[in-house]
Amino acid sequence: MNAPVNLEQLLPLADHRHLDHLEEEAIFILREVAAAFERPALLFSGGKDSCVVLRLAEKAFKQRMNIAPQVGASAARPPEGGGPSWGRPGEGPGNEFKGKLPFPLVHVDTGHNFPEVIEFRDRRVAEMDERLVVGHLEDSIRKGTIRLSHPLESRNGHQTVTLLETIEEHRFDVLIGGARRDEEKARAKERIFSHRDSFGQWQPKEQRPELWNLFNTRIRPGEHFRAFPISNWTELDVWLYIARENIPLPSLYFAHDRQVIRRKGLLVPLTEVTPPEAGETVETAQVRFRTVGDMTCTCPVESPAASAADIVAETLTVTVSERGATRMDDRTSDASMERRKKEGYF
Repeated sequence: MNAPVNLEQLLPLADHRHLDHLEEEAIFILREVAAAFERPALLFSGGKDSCVVLRLAEKAFKQRMNIAPQVGASAARPPEGGGPSWGRPGEGPGNEFKGKLPFPLVHVDTGHNFPEVIEFRDRRVAEMDERLVVGHLEDSIRKGTIRLSHPLESRNGHQTVTLLETIEEHRFDVLIGGARRDEEKARAKERIFSHRDSFGQWQPKEQRPELWNLFNTRIRPGEHFRAFPISNWTELDVWLYIARENIPLPSLYFAHDRQVIRRKGLLVPLTEVTPPEAGETVETAQVRFRTVGDMTCTCPVESPAASAADIVAETLTVTVSERGATRMDDRTSDASMERRKKEGYF
């Protein structure tokens, strides 16, 4: 009666109707963005949420080419971790999309990103033959608009300056992002269409009502919007969708051995910008990342999950949000994210 259940056998039978609803809502929002704005762009960091939004954008604007898989082809996880093929018939790694997105992809490179993520970002963009706009934080440092107190200072919060400079340079009037309301308290306050003033700032008390899927997208010169198509998704929804769609991800999201330092209840990855402090011990642990970002503030969690299906099962049991469990910069205060968002952060 209490025999263990093989998750690989259970997941194909899972009811995906709620994913279909979330997908339809996100595609509707993406098409609203393309219709309402002149110069949209999609924020693409190579992280799981932006990879999901990218797949949704493909479904919204490109033509699906169903290619039958080769006879005897393996159903194993692709090298970059799409997860095992247990989705709906006709969907999976054999599917291709043709056409071009009606907007470029944008990434703010802090110079402290994980090399695996940058390599994945460039390869994924090349495979899709899309345009990538990269705002380099190093350029802002050279211009003097960003000043670091010391070379190893976290650059995560400084991304805001480079992002706003990139928006101004390319005159983007809306940026599509992968933020979700379940990530953090401040993001739970967000509307789907988030207005930013002429200084790029977010004012929580001045957000516009969104009733019956009607959106007020009017802006004055110098203002812009952030649009979040997967606002109503949860971390579990994202991983269910990644597994169903076989969406490729950076290898960091899956279990691997990595040298880490235990610091203040977190596992800090050993890198050139996060060296051990006096008295700390470096150890090797089997870990994966729930979110990826600046190396100076992003931490992995101990996990044996080696596929999207494994992560789905693991996510069902977690009690701490992904940012609360892995981001050092969000632990400085309860309002740290809201303060950064008011200044123009993602």
